[in-house]
Amino acid sequence: MKELVEMMAKALVDTPDKVEVTEMDGERTVVFELKVEKEDLGKVIGKEGKTARAMRTILTAASMKLGKRAVLEILE
Repeated sequence: MKELVEMMAKALVDTPDKVEVTEMDGERTVVFELKVEKEDLGKVIGKEGKTARAMRTILTAASMKLGKRAVLEILE
């Protein structure tokens, strides 16, 4: 699923080579930390947080197949 987060983020930002995704896999939860450049933060979050919300929804649906909960943290 790390690749899914990377793909979505890189499609949104101006500097895709600076996108970093860290995956921390727990027993029942998978946490993804998405780091982007400060200039790209607004593009990943989107107007009124809609882009970030859509990314989290897609990630939640994908993680349900694994029987885990997914959390996406967006950092600069």
